[in-house]
Amino acid sequence: MIINMMYHLKAILISSVFLILVNFAYSQELGFEEYNPISTLVIPGKEIKTAKFPFIDVHSHQRDMSVEALTALVKDMDAMNEAIMVNLSGRSGESLKEKVDNINKSYPNRFVVFANVDFEGAKDLQWGKKAAAQLELDIKNGAKGLKIFKSLGLRNKDADGNRLAIDDYRLDPIWEKCAEMGVPVLIHAADPKSFWDEMNAENERWLELKTHPRRKRSATDPAPFEQIIQEQHNVFKKHPKTKFINAHMGWHANNLEKLGELLDAMPNMNVGISAVIAELGRQPQHARAFFIKYQDRILFGKDSWKPEEFPTYFRVLESNDEYFPYYKKYHAFWAMYGLDLPDDVLKKVYYKNALNLIPGLDKSLFQE
Repeated sequence: MIINMMYHLKAILISSVFLILVNFAYSQELGFEEYNPISTLVIPGKEIKTAKFPFIDVHSHQRDMSVEALTALVKDMDAMNEAIMVNLSGRSGESLKEKVDNINKSYPNRFVVFANVDFEGAKDLQWGKKAAAQLELDIKNGAKGLKIFKSLGLRNKDADGNRLAIDDYRLDPIWEKCAEMGVPVLIHAADPKSFWDEMNAENERWLELKTHPRRKRSATDPAPFEQIIQEQHNVFKKHPKTKFINAHMGWHANNLEKLGELLDAMPNMNVGISAVIAELGRQPQHARAFFIKYQDRILFGKDSWKPEEFPTYFRVLESNDEYFPYYKKYHAFWAMYGLDLPDDVLKKVYYKNALNLIPGLDKSLFQE
């Protein structure tokens, strides 16, 4: 009886130890997706919720431009010290005109829209001239520039079903019209180079590609990264009188030396910082030197309208804080550092460069 009881207790003990070991082992099976540690580092610094100077967001997207929607937007903009929002999703024709009319009825000095061109089915040079004529009408109806979506170069096809290259000659009248009308072209070409790289343990965008598999590209889907980017640069060089704003720093924010070479080679190319603040925030010394050197060519932009994410941009640009978190792990699993930009450089990035490039903005909003 005693022996049986001891055996039973021993079995219970062994089972308990086994369960503890299993649970411990299971608790260590944590995937990269779930691992998101909170830093224990205690250092000076704080979140910056309001920009030091009024700023122009040259890269925003708003579908709803009703008077009611604009009123709600202004409240968030005022809280951040955002003076002007550039809505790049202005579309064309009556849709664009309606947006401009709503702006003029409510906040004529706080919002502007850029027109868009539907490149699908481009046929011949005459097609390009017709598209340019529509763009001219859109500009006369209040558009302040042209936004080119990444679909050009990635998805748009011509009338024969072939990929429409960014530097296709049939599009030349559009770039020429922008030069003639004195409006800038904000262009997004391709995607981060990592989307074309092998999806393995060495790819910094592995988590983004895992959570957003449709973003994966290849040399044949639809073309090599280098080819698409070169097509964009060909347009810049072919149309030196047209002012271009290269969105997302042309996907070279992780190689500022190369980006500097491109800026030197193409005087009509400017860059926006939308969606690449994480690249700048991990190289504060190098990025600071770059911003100072090219201070007349860099514009503030955010891309997605999420007011809670703007403070990270302000903190990277304005502070000298160390090792603070980024807001989206699948974009960047590393910490941020502040560039501590001089005030005169900040003012150019926040608003002066945009005022020089985009016609008709209300300069009185930026009195010093």
